[in-house]
Amino acid sequence: MSKRFLITTAIDYANGSPHIGHAYEKILTDVIARYKRLSGIPVHFVTGLDEHGQKVQMSAQKKGIEPIEICDSLAGEFQTLCEQLNISNDDYIRTTETRHKKVVQTLLQKLFDEGKIYKADYNGYYSVRQEQFVTEKEKVNGEWPAFFGDVVEITESNYFFKLSEYQDWLIDTIRSNESLIYPRFRSADVLNFLKEPLNDLCISRPKERLSWGIELPFDTDFVTYVWFDALVNYITAAGYGTDSFDEYWPADYHVIGKDILSPPHAVYWPIMLKALDIPLPKHYLVHGWWLSSGSKMSKSEGQVVNPLDLIDAFGADAFRYFVISEMNVGQDSDFSEELFQKRYNSDLANDLGNLVSRLLNMGHRFAGGIIPNSEIIEDEEKVVQDHWEKLHSEIFELYDTFQFHKALERIFSFIRELNRYTEARAPWKLAKSEDATDKLRLSTTLATMSEGLRVSSILLQPVMPEISEKILNSLGQNSVELFGDQLKWSNQLAGSKFGEKSILFPKKES
Repeated sequence: MSKRFLITTAIDYANGSPHIGHAYEKILTDVIARYKRLSGIPVHFVTGLDEHGQKVQMSAQKKGIEPIEICDSLAGEFQTLCEQLNISNDDYIRTTETRHKKVVQTLLQKLFDEGKIYKADYNGYYSVRQEQFVTEKEKVNGEWPAFFGDVVEITESNYFFKLSEYQDWLIDTIRSNESLIYPRFRSADVLNFLKEPLNDLCISRPKERLSWGIELPFDTDFVTYVWFDALVNYITAAGYGTDSFDEYWPADYHVIGKDILSPPHAVYWPIMLKALDIPLPKHYLVHGWWLSSGSKMSKSEGQVVNPLDLIDAFGADAFRYFVISEMNVGQDSDFSEELFQKRYNSDLANDLGNLVSRLLNMGHRFAGGIIPNSEIIEDEEKVVQDHWEKLHSEIFELYDTFQFHKALERIFSFIRELNRYTEARAPWKLAKSEDATDKLRLSTTLATMSEGLRVSSILLQPVMPEISEKILNSLGQNSVELFGDQLKWSNQLAGSKFGEKSILFPKKES
């Protein structure tokens, strides 16, 4: 069987409710998955939840409940977010699932049997918040950075993975493979981390300190370190250990935030795979942060945006449109509800929603509810069609290079061109004319508006699947499953029925 296009998000951690960062990552990945499917490529899209670790155990102890109860509750929240955002994932993996535990223990046993995991005493510092051991060199001006939270000194026996043996190999791999990390400048962050000698990675926690985890198969007094557990989800979901693994792996893209690129995803994970003789992912797609007034959003500062609130108020596709149009993939972007509402009212309600509303209204008033033929092609129609021909040849390149914000800018420039065309043709005036040529122009205007909305809504499908389907349905068409010849300008809508008049984006007061 041919290789599927495998795309994954970083799995979320079960220590808090979804926020805009979680939503954006899933939407970005979904846009890529939908675009690939529309291009005729078989896709397997995976997201999920990382459920083990000390923070989950501590939260459960504070509430007097079992850790799995917290995980079940948060899994429900994240899966609800996916549903409400129309995320088209093919799999949702939880690291408490039996299928995942089996894979983690299989890999640990393999590495242990090959002498790549050993036991040793450790005396040093431990960050409870990050659930990792830290060293003095990670201090800034003599202080532990705030993101480490409480740092305590501990002494204990643990198991270590020979991470350091692969440092030179990883440096060479990143330098020689310029397409491994996108955008490329993020490679510098990883290489900078690798300038210092790597320590071997502690991959266990004693059960007396942490019981909420996957047991080591070779020593049941210990559980697995959360990253050595969580990162394995990608190959679990790809069917590691089954006949179908080669159909899915290697992943084509891991979509992750810049804060977890190094060391987890770009140091620990590739070295783990190398040690296991498993191919590396083909690419990492690294996105930036959502900021508030130039600073990263923070729970402690009360800046976290609940995406469900905006979805309830404005609709899923409006939220999807905003985050994709506003962020240049790889860079940071600012968020404010004022900016969101401005985009909603101008781009969606005024430009797109008003155009659809006017067309349906005039289609019923002037054409008996039936889309007419394009009867006469004059300069105004040629301008619209030329704009379309230039536009749609650019969009695929922009989608292929993750420049979705530019693709949306181009599509909406065409929608604004359709609005300009409508004003120039003034079909409400043509409808009053007794001139035979004006009657032909009226039919042509309605046909041109319809065709322009048909083709542009197809290009919008990856970003706004629900709205795209509504527009196509209002033109008597079904949702498109493959691009194919569907983007060629044509007269195929003639004779179809206009749908009922509707308001796609009700105006919101500022």
